[in-house]
Amino acid sequence: MTLEEVAAYLKVTPQTIYVWAQEKRIPAAKLGKEWRFKKSIIDKWFASHFDAKFSDLIEKSNEEADE
Repeated sequence: MTLEEVAAYLKVTPQTIYVWAQEKRIPAAKLGKEWRFKKSIIDKWFASHFDAKFSDLIEKSNEEADE
């Protein structure tokens, strides 16, 4: 995926993705002057960040489901 495609996919600005890629906050590879992203890796990265941010809610939901 291109930088612009990832930005649209995650609904953030291309500048945000660019900064994250430069700071190694999002998995990316720079080919020449262009950043490239693999969708399957972006999906895993997003899921891990999402799960970490909402881990308390996920745990509570799982506990309630077990009851």
